[in-house]
Amino acid sequence: MGIIAWIFLGLLVGILARFFMPGRQPMGLIATILLGIIGAVVGGFIGTQMGWGQVRGFDFRSLGLAILGGVLVLFLVWLFQRGA
Repeated sequence: MGIIAWIFLGLLVGILARFFMPGRQPMGLIATILLGIIGAVVGGFIGTQMGWGQVRGFDFRSLGLAILGGVLVLFLVWLFQRGA
């Protein structure tokens, strides 16, 4: 995937993860994109480790895993900020 596709996917996943996570998340556009990219990597890793197959392209399963990873990363950031 090219860099533009990663940025677009990161933005999409970041927005959707922020939508599914309750509460207010004060972050800008760049942080949302980074959240989405990291979430996509985490979701892909979790899916591979759980035996759900490898993420090789863009489909609904990989999008779902990316959103799941994004919500998980956002939750961990929330826990870290709450404890600090």
